[in-house]
Amino acid sequence: MKLGRYVDDLHRHLAVAAAAGGEDAERLAQRLIAPLDAATRLVLLEALSAAAGEITLALTPGSVEVRLRGNEPEFVIEAGAAPTRDADRGEATADPQPVEDGPATRTTLRLPDQVKARVDEAASREGVSVNTWLVRAVTAELDRGRHPAPVTREGTAGQRLKGWAR
Repeated sequence: MKLGRYVDDLHRHLAVAAAAGGEDAERLAQRLIAPLDAATRLVLLEALSAAAGEITLALTPGSVEVRLRGNEPEFVIEAGAAPTRDADRGEATADPQPVEDGPATRTTLRLPDQVKARVDEAASREGVSVNTWLVRAVTAELDRGRHPAPVTREGTAGQRLKGWAR
């Protein structure tokens, strides 16, 4: 999707509005057009992303994402669950059940650079965002039914070990 025509249209509207204010207003408008270009593109991208989010809610289990290619947004539409490979058994399985609609929580996740690169490659291969890929991976792991129990071990020297074990 080319944003240029919308940005240019806004510039024309600004010039017309400034013309009504006289020569000083026209000069000011001409000086503002260039700095407003980036802000206008950002606002348009935010509006497109919000629209994609609303459309995604209506398409469940499908999704619509807005990706930036260079300076232009691109829509990526996913119809629904596609078959994937179960790494443990090498069998084709359906994607995990879609996560229920509802509020989302922002979580900071620190990944080693090598792991992040592998996640980026996997998401790219599947044609989804890194966030979508990570949500699917976490959901698939939780849906396997292998929820390890927490392990706590008290050492004799007052040391304590906490974590998960398989």
